[in-house]
Formats: sequence, C-alpha cells, structure tokens
Amino acid sequence: MHGSFLNHGRFRYLWVALILCGASIIAYAWHNPIPRPNGGTWLGYTLGTVGVLIILWLTWYGIRKRRYSSRSGTLKGWLSAHVYLGTSLIVIALLHTGFQIGFNIHTLALVLMFMVIFSGFFGVWAYLRYPEAITQNRQNATREAMLLEITELNQQSLQLADQAGPRVHGKVSASIERTQIGGSIFRQLFPIDASSDAFLDVRKSLEDFNRRDNQLDTQNLPTMFVMVDALARQIGSKEQDALRKLVDVLSRKKALTASVSRDIQLKAMMDVWLYIHVPITFALLASLIAHVVAVFFYW
Repeated sequence: MHGSFLNHGRFRYLWVALILCGASIIAYAWHNPIPRPNGGTWLGYTLGTVGVLIILWLTWYGIRKRRYSSRSGTLKGWLSAHVYLGTSLIVIALLHTGFQIGFNIHTLALVLMFMVIFSGFFGVWAYLRYPEAITQNRQNATREAMLLEITELNQQSLQLADQAGPRVHGKVSASIERTQIGGSIFRQLFPIDASSDAFLDVRKSLEDFNRRDNQLDTQNLPTMFVMVDALARQIGSKEQDALRKLVDVLSRKKALTASVSRDIQLKAMMDVWLYIHVPITFALLASLIAHVVAVFFYW
C-alpha cells in the first residue's frame, strides 16, 4: 500500500473522517431530545446538512478527476478524501436518522447511499488488487503486442494445418472463428477461448501417429511389408512434422489467448462496479432532493 491513495498525506483524510465521526457520536450521546432522537431535532438537521454537503462534494469528484489542469489539490488527495469521507457518511447518516427507519422516501435515500458506499468499497478493493495482477499477467508485454503475436500465430497455425490434412485444418479454422477476445462487458468478464479444443485435437492426432508407428515397429512382419510401411511413413512424415509444429504453435497461442483474456477480464473487473456506482449516485441525488423537499415543505 506504499504511496497509495489510502495513506495519502499520512492518512490525513482518515483522521478528518475519524474526528468528524467522533464529534457526531459525542454530540449524539450528549443530545437528549424528547421523546427520542430523530432527523427533526436541531442535531438531526445539523448532521443532515453535513451529510448533504459531503454527498455533494463527493459527487463533484467525478467532475474533478476529468479536469487535468485543476489546481484544487492532487487527484490522489481527492480520491483519498472521497473514500474516507464517504465512509464517514455511514455514521453521520445513521445518527441523523436517530435510528428511526421506516418505509418511506427518507429510507430510500438512506438505502441508496449505502449502495453507493458499498459499491465504492468494491472499487477500492479492485484498484488495490487488480493493477498488480495485471502487471504480473502481462509479464512485461503490452496487450497490443500479445494480440499482434496471436494474429501471427493464427496465420502460422492455418499454414501448418494445410499440411496436416483437411480435418485438422477445419478444427483449427473453427477454433480461430469461435475464440472471442473482448467485446461486451459480459464477454470481457466471461471470455470464450476455443483454442484449447484445437490444441487437444491436434495433440491427439499426433499421439495417434506415434502410437501407430510404435505398434508397427514391434510387429514381426515380412520384409516386403516392412518396406511398404517404411515408404508409407516417409510419405506421411510431412504431415506428422506439421502436426508437431502445430502443437507448439497452438500451445503458445493458447497461453497468449489466456493472458490477453485475463488482462481484459481484470480491467473489466476494475470498471464494472462503476456501472452500479455511478447510476445509483444519480438516483441518490434525486432521492436526496425529494427527501429535503419533503422535510421542509411537507413534514
């Protein structure tokens, strides 16, 4: 975690969040409203106002991270504050309600806020875990370089498959067409790799060749039949040699395809949580407006 956004500024924003939560808890313990704590007391309004301001500021982070020329602090500092102050909302919001929760628009805002916060927790975990996994998976190669090599291996495998016979060629060609790298978010998370099918089929064909040779070598056949078999094996040696080379090519392609698919999958795992986090954030803002309007005009 050395130099990460979590320990930015020697945990500056963690301390800010802890002080904010501590002050809220002390005020809640000291406050003794009649009949019980709720969002309609002076402390409830105060904590509610603090919570709304934090939510609005946290939402502004989405705009700030796209303003590369901004001088309002570093992006790492903003992210650190985003995480810790966002987490502090759990305490502030619950104390704001006085733990009086029902089935209404106010509770909807609270539930949406929790969904935003916990989806953010997954985002923090993903950004701490997956970048290192991506680096290890690539092994000092770029995704573009690996894709280029896969294209070259596809061409080599088709050329070798031509020499190995129509059945092998059909299997290799089908595996190339069926293998999908990237695409929709679902396909990024669950890639289709058909290169294993071709690899296993070609390896089986090569094993069949070797098994046939071994069996014929051990048989006590007349000299004429041995000579005929030797000639037949010489004729088939080109196909057998192509199969051996094809096994090596497909093995390399299988490993590369798995690495690229894993690279795309890890990157998708870093981004997929945003498909939940961002839309629910806008839903939270809408419910928050409804909550405030209901409190001040209809409560």
